[in-house]
This record gives sequence, structure tokens and C-alpha cells, in this order.
Amino acid sequence: MKTVVVLNHDQMGHGDMALGQKILRTFLRKSPALREITAIVLYNSGVKLACAGSPVLTELSQLNDAGVELRPCTTCLEHYGLEVAVGQASNMDEIVQELSHAEKVITL
Repeated sequence: MKTVVVLNHDQMGHGDMALGQKILRTFLRKSPALREITAIVLYNSGVKLACAGSPVLTELSQLNDAGVELRPCTTCLEHYGLEVAVGQASNMDEIVQELSHAEKVITL
């Protein structure tokens, strides 16, 4: 089943940022067990996760190396003045296409 994960925030859940980043790191580390994840789309502050200094850059790099497509939003990157360190910057058309082809979408 083609699954796409949406990261629209720079942590998992709302509340304490350190806790949110810690549990996101754990989720991403464990996510290869979900073999059907084909892509991760990142928008709004979620794009910060695919940039230098991200607390989950190692985990995202490992997923990318394993064939999971990482699609951070170009408009969002430009808004925050960031450059992508892992994955390929995408536009909203590509993100919508990725979501439309998914059989399941997981939003964190």
C-alpha cells in the first residue's frame, strides 16, 4: 500500500518542542518497519526538518537513501530562507500529485 507521511510542523504533535522532536526522531527511526512508506512531504515549518541543523536530518537521510522520496515545499523553504539538505525541493503541484496517488496518508 503506497503510504505518504506528511510533516507540516518541525516536531511531532503540539506542546513541548524538545519532546516533540524526540518522539519524531524515534518515529522516523522506526518507520522503515512501515515498508509501504514511499514519500514524505514537508510543508510549512516541517521543511526545517530537511535542512541543515535539523534534529532528524540523519533519520531523514537514511530514509531517503532507502528510497523514500522526500518532498519539501519550495515556497516554504523560501519563506524561511532555507536550503534543502536532504530530498528534492518540490512545488505544490508535485506534493498534491504525491498525495493523490497515495493509498494512505499519515499526518504527524
